Amino acid sequence: MLRIENLSKTFNKGSENEINLFNNFNLHIEKNKCTAIIGPNGCGKSTLLNIISGSILMDSGKIFLNGKDISDLKEEERALHIGRVYQDPSMGVSPSLTILENMSLANKKGEKFGLKKLIKKDNMDKYIELLKSLDLGLEDKLNTKVKFLSGGQRQSLSLLMAALKHPDLLLLDEHTAALDPKTSYVVMKKTKELLDKYKMTTIMISHNMKDAIEYSDRIIMLDNGQIVLDTPSANISEEELMAIYKAKLDQYIA
Repeated sequence: MLRIENLSKTFNKGSENEINLFNNFNLHIEKNKCTAIIGPNGCGKSTLLNIISGSILMDSGKIFLNGKDISDLKEEERALHIGRVYQDPSMGVSPSLTILENMSLANKKGEKFGLKKLIKKDNMDKYIELLKSLDLGLEDKLNTKVKFLSGGQRQSLSLLMAALKHPDLLLLDEHTAALDPKTSYVVMKKTKELLDKYKMTTIMISHNMKDAIEYSDRIIMLDNGQIVLDTPSANISEEELMAIYKAKLDQYIA
């Protein structure tokens, strides 16, 4: 479904701060599965998602999505097929617009439109039904500007918007890291419901070992741009995963 071949990426090339993060990196992501990517800070997790989405250019390599080479497509072109939810609850939404306007924008993704034609009454029932599924009362706040919502409400809305047009690939970039534990649980529960409902191929970066196991089908651990663990989530316990993760962290401290 998603295939990365011989990816290489170096930052600050030729300087004393040169970082050779990926070197002939290869990865295959299965269709309709959720793959969790974990690893210490600086291991390449977010950089990998940025390269897949096109917000960072790779030095060399190929990226294929559903058999199509997207390596040379711009970020906005890839966005027609890739949805993304960021760590910052404000990045996946337009805070100055209302919930209704945000939903309408997400529904117009990839289409040309004017602001006057942004909101169509024919879509109102659809938006209300989708917002009801979040069970956060957002369907009663359609005309409320998103900047007045809580972080959990914004992140849930961002998730819904990213999944609205059923993208070929959904990228979740530590999308609960900025939330408190209770809100994080709610957002992860909603995430699971959406993934199960739409069977979306998903890559989820997580800092939470328990979430990585519970909500994914496969776990990949990166270290310095290399895959050091690749296992079905059902085959590893939280304790085992924590032990491997801690061992990697200890290497940096030693």
